[in-house]
Amino acid sequence: MTSETAEVQTLYSGPRGTAVKILNRIERTDSYLDKLLDVELRSTDLADVDKSLLAEIVHGVMRWQGRLDWVLNGFTHGNFSKSEVNVKNTLRVALYQILFLTHVPHYAAVNEAVEFMKRIRGERSGNLVNGVLRNIIRSLDAIHYPKEEDPAQYLAVYFSHPLWMVKRWIKRFEREELERLLAANNEIPTLTLRINKLKIVPAEFLSILDNGKITYQGSSFIDYFIKLKSLSGISQMNIFQKGLFSIQDESAALPVLLLAPEPGDRVIDMCAAPGGKTTFIAELMNNRGEILAVDKYESRLNMVKLNCERLGISNVRLHVGDATQLETPPADRVIVDVPCSGLGTLRKKPDIKWKREPEDIPRLVAQQLHLLERAAELVRPGGVLVYSTCTTEPEENASQLKAFLERHPDYRLDDASVFVNKSVVADGCVETFPHRHHLDGSFAARLVRTPAAAPGGNHHSNTPQP
Repeated sequence: MTSETAEVQTLYSGPRGTAVKILNRIERTDSYLDKLLDVELRSTDLADVDKSLLAEIVHGVMRWQGRLDWVLNGFTHGNFSKSEVNVKNTLRVALYQILFLTHVPHYAAVNEAVEFMKRIRGERSGNLVNGVLRNIIRSLDAIHYPKEEDPAQYLAVYFSHPLWMVKRWIKRFEREELERLLAANNEIPTLTLRINKLKIVPAEFLSILDNGKITYQGSSFIDYFIKLKSLSGISQMNIFQKGLFSIQDESAALPVLLLAPEPGDRVIDMCAAPGGKTTFIAELMNNRGEILAVDKYESRLNMVKLNCERLGISNVRLHVGDATQLETPPADRVIVDVPCSGLGTLRKKPDIKWKREPEDIPRLVAQQLHLLERAAELVRPGGVLVYSTCTTEPEENASQLKAFLERHPDYRLDDASVFVNKSVVADGCVETFPHRHHLDGSFAARLVRTPAAAPGGNHHSNTPQP
C-alpha cells in the first residue's frame, strides 16, 4: 500500500467516510456503485455491522439523491450544486440518515458529518455542514416539494428520479400506477437464490438454511428459487463457495425457461458475462451438450469461468469476441440478452438512474438490432432464439420484437405462457415490472425458426468454430 493510499484510507475511514469516498468516485467517473462497494465490503478494515451501514447508506443516497438534493439546495440558497464534491456527498450522507434511518439519532448523523468535514476540508467547511444540517433538522416538518401543478417535476423530486425519465413514463402510465412504479424502484430488493441442482437437491439445501436459522420464502415463479431479506457476507459463506447456489433475480431466469434447453443441445449465449444465464442453462442441461459463451471482454468472461468452476459446470466453452461478428455453425438454441438501458433494475442499481441519459436509448436500440440480426442467423432451422432485456422501455422491447418479425418471416413468436407463469406474460412475451410482480423489470420473447428456413448467411456446417 502506498503512503498516498494509506492517507486516503485514514481520511475516509469508517462507514460514513467510506460512503463519501464511493459517492465521490461515482460522481467523478463512470464507475458503478456495485463494483466500488464490493471492493470495500471485501476489505477487513470495517466490522460487519459497519459494512451493513455502509451498504445501506450508499444505496440509500443513490436511491434518494433527487429528493436529498432538492432539500439541500433549498437550505443552501440554491448553491448546493456548486459545492465541492466532498461537501456535497457529506451533506447527502448525513441528510439520508436524518430523513430515512430512524435508528440513527439526528445528533449522531450531524456530529459524524461535521467531524469528517473538518478532517478533510477544515474548520470552515465543518461549520458550513453543521449549520445546514441543523437548520434542516429544525425545519423537518416544513420541507416543501415542487407544486402539484407540475406533476412531472413533483414526482421526479418526491420519488427521486431524473425528470426526463418521469416525463417519459408519465405518457405510458396512469398517475396512480406511475407512483407505484417510482416507489417500487426505491424499495430495498430482496435477495434471490437459485439452488444448484447439479450439486444438491432443493430439500437438502433448505434444511441447511433452516439449521442456520436463515429466514427465507419460496418464489412465486420458479420452484427452486428462494427469497431472503438479506444475507451479509454471502460470497464468503461456505455454501456459496461450494457452489450450492447462485444469486439471480427471477426476472433474469425467465428467459432461460423460455429457451428451454435440453441435455445434448448446442446453445450459444451471445452476451454471456457475468454468467447467470449461462450457468442456469448448463444446470438445466445437466452438464450435457455444449454452451458457447460469448463476450467482447476477456475479463468479463473470466467471471463466467469462475462461476462455472464454483458451480461444477463443465459444458461451457468461452469465446472472446464481438458477438455481431461471431463465426460458428448454427445452434439448436441461441439466447441474446442484449445490452440495454437497464431501467428495470433500478432497485438493485440505483446509480443507473443518474448515469443514463435519454439519448442512450436509441443508441442501445441500434446495438441491440445488430446483435439480434446476427443471433437470428446462428439458429438452425427449427431452432429457438430468445431475445431478452432488463429494461421496461418499449423501443428496446416490444417495438424491437415487432420490427424483427416484420423483417424475418422465417421466425414466429412462441407463446411464453407455455414455459413460464402466466402472470408475467403479456402479448405472448415475458414482461415484468417491479410494482406489478416484485421482480426487476424485464422483457423476453421466444422465437422459433421455421423448419423450412435455410441456414443464414454464409454459415454452413463446415464453418470453423471459434
